[in-house]
Amino acid sequence: MFHKSLLFSLLLVILSACKPGQKNAAPALTIDPYQYTINKKVIAENGAVVSAHPLASKAGVLILRSGGNAVDAAIATQLALAVVYPNAGNLGGGGFMVAHLQDGKTLALDYREMAPGAAHRDMYLHANGEADTDKSQLGHLSSGVPGTVAGLFASHQYARLPFAQLIQPAIDLAEKGFIITASEARSLNYLQGDLKKYNTVPPVFVKKSPWKEGDTLIQKDLAATLKRIQKKGAAGFYEGETARLIVEEMKRGTGLITAADLKNYTAKYRPPHAFDYKGYKIVGMPMPSSGGLLLHQMMKMIEDRNIGAMGFHSLQAIQLMTEVERRAFADRAEYMGDGDFYKVPVAMLSNDVYLQNRMRNYDPAKATPSSIIKPGELLRAESEETTHLSVIDKEGNAVAVTTTLNNSYGSRTVVGGAGFFLNDEMDDFSIKPGVPNMYGAVGGEANAIKPGKRMLSSMTPTLVLKNGKPYIVVGTPGGTTIPTQVFQTLVNMLEFNMSTEEAVYKPKFHHQWLPDEVMTEKGFPPAVKEAMQKMGYSFSKERGGIGRTECIRVLPDGRFEAVADNRGDDAAEGF
Repeated sequence: MFHKSLLFSLLLVILSACKPGQKNAAPALTIDPYQYTINKKVIAENGAVVSAHPLASKAGVLILRSGGNAVDAAIATQLALAVVYPNAGNLGGGGFMVAHLQDGKTLALDYREMAPGAAHRDMYLHANGEADTDKSQLGHLSSGVPGTVAGLFASHQYARLPFAQLIQPAIDLAEKGFIITASEARSLNYLQGDLKKYNTVPPVFVKKSPWKEGDTLIQKDLAATLKRIQKKGAAGFYEGETARLIVEEMKRGTGLITAADLKNYTAKYRPPHAFDYKGYKIVGMPMPSSGGLLLHQMMKMIEDRNIGAMGFHSLQAIQLMTEVERRAFADRAEYMGDGDFYKVPVAMLSNDVYLQNRMRNYDPAKATPSSIIKPGELLRAESEETTHLSVIDKEGNAVAVTTTLNNSYGSRTVVGGAGFFLNDEMDDFSIKPGVPNMYGAVGGEANAIKPGKRMLSSMTPTLVLKNGKPYIVVGTPGGTTIPTQVFQTLVNMLEFNMSTEEAVYKPKFHHQWLPDEVMTEKGFPPAVKEAMQKMGYSFSKERGGIGRTECIRVLPDGRFEAVADNRGDDAAEGF
């Protein structure tokens, strides 16, 4: 429990935005932003929310308790994350939503950031042709046009409660403050140098003395921004005062986003990327998210190889999954990008014959070097900071949302007077063919910079349907590690019959073709590592937690088992 001694206990009024007599109004519910616990697992009957911060999860569940559905709760949770989890929750970034509604409809909503109108292919190249990754990763020039607010309003058509009610918890958390956790304090202290370097107006996150656990973070400018959205809708962000503040910030820092860029931004509903796997229907995001297609490729490349019999963390299973991951990411580098600008051969890349051909040079006895694998030959025919939330309700609605600023705290630039961080998503474009981004991913023409184009993403919000009904809601942050972590979590549950906790908590690994190395976290079996090294695999230095998976599974009796990752402050709530 995190707490702070106060002269009085201040309760957060969640529904204070409701007008007297308003339809759907419910008795005011409260949470306490100064004393709260982190629950890693809940079993719930009516609804559940799992997110990166306990206060955001609590806000989502309170909306469910107030008569909202899973979409309502997802909106409220995202807005709360923009306040209590500023290193990834956001107004200044973008994301994707995958949803299954009670009427059986599935949705995929794209609110990925877009390149500004003044962006161009070589904007991050020096005169000598060398790439300037500092400018693509930090400061004003690294920001794409934010899509989060447009996405929230686009999804609201499937919600039940007024938007003004859904945003009120975030307003109160920003205006009245909340106490920060130990990890948040460490994160803000680490950030101080960049905050001073990349901001033209000192933000509230800058502090003379170090932040510490139990400090109260109050964000008045952000509260004012949220109130403008509450009053004027999406126009309260993309036009008027907030837009003016963004444009002025861009001018002070020589960024590119203009008033026209903001006003012209649109979120888009796209056909979900769905496929069958051993009787389950797996639903994910289409381009410009590579996650749905990568997951499809990886699952199908193992489908006929009886991986379940190999056993969890066996040498055979890990080696197979590593080779599958390597091949999928080779295809990502060559063929994947924004389908509105580049014809991505999705049908061919997910074709069963093509995927069988991708595994023809697979050898279970040794590594296949990435230099040999290369992207697949098509058949003749046609930041690391992200955050994920999973929501489900008793009516059959399930929502998986992954949003991002790209790097932790995005561009490290806060909009002066508006109180929120801008993304550094321009680095997710291929700023020069063959030059890796901050996550080591490479790309080419498919993901080159063009005005209005959406940069390729690895975000993988995913639903698994069983007999046409929601069974698993899952996703994670982690940059390019996102698709492989969702892949491994699903294999753990569907093939190795692991509990939800085990599937989420057990050590993960990752391979993305280039660099040609296996990434592991603490707890990866040493004997397997040693055996794989003898087979020709290279391993990077052991790293901290890979991803922060948020997962909900529907139990046989219809209750919801919600599990938050133990790699952070992530929390599960339900009722």
